[in-house]
Amino acid sequence: MKARSLLLVSMLATTPAPAQTRSPETARLAWLEGRWTGSQDGVEMEETWSSPSGGALLGLHKDVKGGRMVSFEFLRIEKTPREGVVYFASPRSAPPTPFRMIELGDRRVVFANQGHDFPQRILYWLDDRGSLHARVEGQIQGKPRAEEWVWTRTR
Repeated sequence: MKARSLLLVSMLATTPAPAQTRSPETARLAWLEGRWTGSQDGVEMEETWSSPSGGALLGLHKDVKGGRMVSFEFLRIEKTPREGVVYFASPRSAPPTPFRMIELGDRRVVFANQGHDFPQRILYWLDDRGSLHARVEGQIQGKPRAEEWVWTRTR
């Protein structure tokens, strides 16, 4: 009986974390994982995403122009108790701005925050060639504006 009890305690101690720490939605974003690079208008860009293990993806974006870093951003995607899956953007270490996930496909995700100045929407998708696209959309002073980038996986 003692052996069974010890075995049970040992099994419980090594059992994975409860289901609430996992997120099927964030697991579906595994296609973002890796290091992505591209160049546009003389700016060398790289964006790196962690795996979705633990229910979250962590990201880092960096822009380099003329051999000097000109911009960076810390990123996080995780499931929250109140808003569902949220993309948190922290450009230049600013406090994170949340964008709630409003669409999730096999290789496409859309996040939105209508109360944010710009952007109000952030989209990521993987095309048939395996290139990662990122697009931000919104309005500035009542006029529509969008920016888009394309990267290839390097790792």
